[in-house]
Amino acid sequence: MLRLSSSDAGFAEAFARVVADRRESAIDVAADVAAILQSVRERGDAALAELTAKFDGHDLDRTGWQVDLADCKAAFEALDPALRDALELAATRIRAYHEAQLPEDRDYTDAAGVRLGAVWNAVDAAGLYVPGGRAAYPSSLLMNAIPAKVAGVERLVVVTPTPKGEVNALVLAAAHLAGVDEMWRVGGAHAVAALAYGTDRIAPVDVVTGPGNTWVAEAKRQLYGVVGIDMVAGPSEILVIADAKNPPQRIAADLLSQAEHDPTSQSILITDDATFADAVAAAVETELTGLATQATARTSWDDNGVIVVVGSLAEAPALANALAAEHVEIATDDPEVLFKQIRHAGSVFLGRMTPEAVGDYVAGPNHVLPTGRRARFSSGLSVLDFMKRTSFIQLDDAALAAVGPAAVALADAEGLPAHARSISVRLGQ
Repeated sequence: MLRLSSSDAGFAEAFARVVADRRESAIDVAADVAAILQSVRERGDAALAELTAKFDGHDLDRTGWQVDLADCKAAFEALDPALRDALELAATRIRAYHEAQLPEDRDYTDAAGVRLGAVWNAVDAAGLYVPGGRAAYPSSLLMNAIPAKVAGVERLVVVTPTPKGEVNALVLAAAHLAGVDEMWRVGGAHAVAALAYGTDRIAPVDVVTGPGNTWVAEAKRQLYGVVGIDMVAGPSEILVIADAKNPPQRIAADLLSQAEHDPTSQSILITDDATFADAVAAAVETELTGLATQATARTSWDDNGVIVVVGSLAEAPALANALAAEHVEIATDDPEVLFKQIRHAGSVFLGRMTPEAVGDYVAGPNHVLPTGRRARFSSGLSVLDFMKRTSFIQLDDAALAAVGPAAVALADAEGLPAHARSISVRLGQ
């Protein structure tokens, strides 16, 4: 774990190295992924079957290409009632939050008499990648599928790796609750290729969203343009801005909530109290001893954890904006003071009683957020990722007479006489 103090000589350079550290996988998979995509594009289902046998250890023709939606319903009904209630609460809150995001169409006539506006429509089909095996997250399925359905997507397709042909029961239950239309037992870069290009069995989609490993992220990056994507996500990260009034154990738990995701995840604390920083560091060690995910969280904290002691928390917003972290917690008496200065963050959690993890499950806003400083230019997943805007224009004789001559002048200036003629012929010129 790295310890920094803003009063030390060389702090700016040391902090700049933290900001620039990408923590991406050291393995270059671009060429391997490109070969997989080409194989699926050329060979379709045959390539999917071969790659599934290779990576997931089962024969799709024997275990079944699709998950029966009746099995999803059965898995949901078989859940422990408390867990089923928890999933339903999460789904209800996620749906309500995203329904409020739906954009409004515009239709108006301006001072020149030109009718202008735009209409919003959902994409026809969306594909959702759901990790399988150890990293099986029903909450992620809800966060991806529900906004798509709220947007009005008619066909929602899930692909998920199924090691040895087995699907996580909670993922099946979440798929039922979210109203998934198709679920396929394929994962990895080849599943993303199938969604983008289509095969004999799997019809193509328009947008692909959802988390995955390095191969999945690279497949999405290479296929952008063939399909829309949500984002190319990297390792998880959390930045906690906290004063000494917080119990150290709480802040330690918050830092580890992201460290347990992956050895390359990053947890950062900014505080104005060196003694509190020491207490949090000690609390992290205590929390780690009882954590089932200790090995992963330990590596993440030791390799990527950072504690920054500042002279005043007034310094924190500038540091936070430079980091542009996926998650930012502000655990102070009046978090609004600092929040108003935070310009770059995936999602912000305000106050001492708002741990980031509540946002992962039941708060409502989407937990699919930009990582790796991408919050400088992108936002978390929303209904807009499953929609597109079409503008429209309508002119009558008077409106064209008002604005047409200027368009003719510009077209002529650009050396495009046919453009100009298409307007001037209507102006009687």
